[in-house]
Amino acid sequence: MSLMTAIEVGASGLAAQRRRLEVLISNLVNAKTTRPAGTEPYRRKDVVFSATEPRQGFEAAFQAAMSGVRAVEISEVVADRGESIRRYEPGHPHADKDGYVTYPNINAMEEMVNILSTTRSYEANLQATNVAKEMAAKTLEIIR
Repeated sequence: MSLMTAIEVGASGLAAQRRRLEVLISNLVNAKTTRPAGTEPYRRKDVVFSATEPRQGFEAAFQAAMSGVRAVEISEVVADRGESIRRYEPGHPHADKDGYVTYPNINAMEEMVNILSTTRSYEANLQATNVAKEMAAKTLEIIR
C-alpha cells in the first residue's frame, strides 16, 4: 500500500465519521423538540455504512479493504421507527385534545456514547492520516 493510499483511506474515514457525527448531533439537539398535535415528531436518525462480502482471495480482499470507507458508501441515513414518548402536559402549546405531548424517542446518554465513539474513530483516522503524511515527508527528506 502506498502512502497516498493510506492518506486516502484516512481521509475517506474522516468524511464518513464527520457525516455520522453531524447526524448524531442533530439527534441530540432534537431530543426534546415537539411538533404541533397531529404531526409526526422528530425521528432519531443514524448513518448506515454499506458492506460487501469478499468474493476473492485474501490478497484481493485486502487490497479492496484498503480502498477505504468512502462517503458515497454511506448507503443511507435511516430514521428510527420506534414509538414516540407521550407525556401528559395539558398546558403545553403542542398538547393534543387529551393533554398529551409527543416527544422523540431519543436517549441522550445513548447519543452521547455514540458521539464519543464517532469522535474517537474520527481521531484515529486523523492520526493515521497524519502519520502517513509524516512518513511521506520523511521519505522526501531521505531522497534529498
